[in-house]
Amino acid sequence: MFKKILLPIDLQETHLAVKAVKIAIDEARKHSAEICVMTVMPGFGMPVVASFFPDNAMKKALKEIGAELKRYIAANFPKDIGTHPIIAEGNPAERILAQAKTLGADLIVIPSHAQSLSQVFLGSCAAKVVEHATCSVMVIKG
Repeated sequence: MFKKILLPIDLQETHLAVKAVKIAIDEARKHSAEICVMTVMPGFGMPVVASFFPDNAMKKALKEIGAELKRYIAANFPKDIGTHPIIAEGNPAERILAQAKTLGADLIVIPSHAQSLSQVFLGSCAAKVVEHATCSVMVIKG
């Protein structure tokens, strides 16, 4: 049923993704699916923000985040599960939705740390993804 699973994580708060990682791995095993592990950098590329950083800051940040994401995957995913690292820049919900569409993802497994129902509906990344995704979304409470 699911062949491509998108798993967005925040590398600064990986503790929130522990359950989501386990569930994504279980789903990948059940369906012989691959997992695309994604992280989103803040929008440094915006002209106003970019003007405060040296020209090579974005390339350096992407390289460091790429290495960190690969280490995270190596430490948290078994070798028998096909995984692919993805790094995006910008608004997390928008980038996740765009990546899901580009990949043709069948399922998004997204961790949520919303403490109350009102937080979920008032602006968490997970809520925005659920609202606008064209594929199934599994929200995993931390």
